[in-house]
Amino acid sequence: MMRSPALALSFLRTLARWGLALALASLQGLAHSQALQAIPPLSARIIDTTATLKAEQVQAIEARLRAFEAARGTQIVVLMVPTTAPEDIADFTQRVGDAWKIGRRDIGDGLLLIIAKNDRTLRIAPAKALEGAVPDLAARQVIDRSIAPRFREGDFAGGIDAGLSRLMALIAGEALPEPRGASGTSKSASDWTDALVLLLVAVPVLARRLTGWFGRKLACLVTGLGAGLLTWASGAGLILVLLSVPLAVLWGLIATMATWRVHPSRSHGDWANSSGRSSTWSDGGFRSGGGGNFGGGGASGRW
Repeated sequence: MMRSPALALSFLRTLARWGLALALASLQGLAHSQALQAIPPLSARIIDTTATLKAEQVQAIEARLRAFEAARGTQIVVLMVPTTAPEDIADFTQRVGDAWKIGRRDIGDGLLLIIAKNDRTLRIAPAKALEGAVPDLAARQVIDRSIAPRFREGDFAGGIDAGLSRLMALIAGEALPEPRGASGTSKSASDWTDALVLLLVAVPVLARRLTGWFGRKLACLVTGLGAGLLTWASGAGLILVLLSVPLAVLWGLIATMATWRVHPSRSHGDWANSSGRSSTWSDGGFRSGGGGNFGGGGASGRW
């Protein structure tokens, strides 16, 4: 008779343990099922999804990074997001590096500066080719001495600028190959390729659509002027800009007279990404070099 209550108590304790284990497993599953933060498209050298930086600050930093890439070849990208939750900033940065693959393809000299504003965390992550120039200790010193003090004061643009100054100095001391763009060869080839894509694909689409509004001749003239503006906005040389206008007008006339039709789904947004890379017409000519291999080097910090 005495054993029955003891057995019942033992059974209840076992049930309680199993119930607690199931509850913990459910909570862990719920945490793991929380969606990861989406990685924004690589559209510029500095991307602020928090609207913290002023437009002129973004433009100044973008221009500085563009000039450094032209001179040294190294691609540096700054990304500011509200949070990286549920991941920590190191895991999020690794995903960004794997997705963007910044740095020259044959060298892999990319570097990421990721800032999670609401989390008050940031991370500097060099690709493997830059781990010698920016070792973990140096990255941590840049955060602690140059970036974090200014962030604590609410000066995000100043912190980013100061951090970039130190990082650029470290990279400049590394013996990296000269960028091919320094001689103008690579940039010129890229300009001609992009101009040809614009002429062959976008011009017929635009000319056909405008013909219904303005008539064929005026539509082709407007298309030609638009092609010239887009070529100029992409940073192409003056010769390409001057050539693009008459060529676009002529091609528009031919396209609107032809019997074949361009598929209507090939709008600007479609053809811009049909080659698997971002369009230079929408992002000012910036795209991934396709070479960054981020192996987990770098440092994280708080402010």
